[in-house]
Amino acid sequence: MTHNGEDTAPLRRPEVTELRLATGGPDQPTGSGPGQPDLPQDRSQAILEATKQIGALLKRAGHRFALAGSVAVYAHGGSRYLQHDADFCVLRDEAEAVAGTLREAGLPIRTPPEDWLLKTTCRGQNIDIIFALAHQPVTEEMLDRAHVLPVDSVLMPVLSPTDLMHSLISAFSEHYCDFGAVLPVARAVREKVDWDELRVACGDQPMPAAFLFLLERLNVIDPQEGQP
Repeated sequence: MTHNGEDTAPLRRPEVTELRLATGGPDQPTGSGPGQPDLPQDRSQAILEATKQIGALLKRAGHRFALAGSVAVYAHGGSRYLQHDADFCVLRDEAEAVAGTLREAGLPIRTPPEDWLLKTTCRGQNIDIIFALAHQPVTEEMLDRAHVLPVDSVLMPVLSPTDLMHSLISAFSEHYCDFGAVLPVARAVREKVDWDELRVACGDQPMPAAFLFLLERLNVIDPQEGQP
């Protein structure tokens, strides 16, 4: 997921070679049992299973949250090709309470050097608990705008398409500017995004403005009103 320009694009992480099954305990390793044939491993399904478990835990505990990242794109109709992790947005003031709920469920909580997220592992998959997106704090208003959508059969709040795109393109900078990773996301959700709002929010920044111009040239979105 794109957060603060370092871990943002949903498909930019490299493939991993050792995967974990989407069934069993939180850290159950992959691999077939004795006498069983090797089966193809579906990383995307493993991430979805972990997402459903975390979402169910947060819902039962009454925490406010919204799904972000590549799984949110999938929930809005985007690609099912999930390559790295699942991202959950929470308010900074509620991060410790969320961490407590996950600990009670037997999940490990790690505090990375970055001061905008916590990390856990569920069913062998990485989960980020985020309270800032692209240098901007997660807010009550952002969570209010979330859409309740099925994520592989489990209903949960998902960032609105406009907030999701804002989190991705506002993270572009001179150090990270992978338009190719975000372009398929824009194509997938283009009819659901308020592009005028995005132009107001981040269109005066060079890299987001360049990406919006690229979308116009590729006829993904209409040109800004008053522009050729």
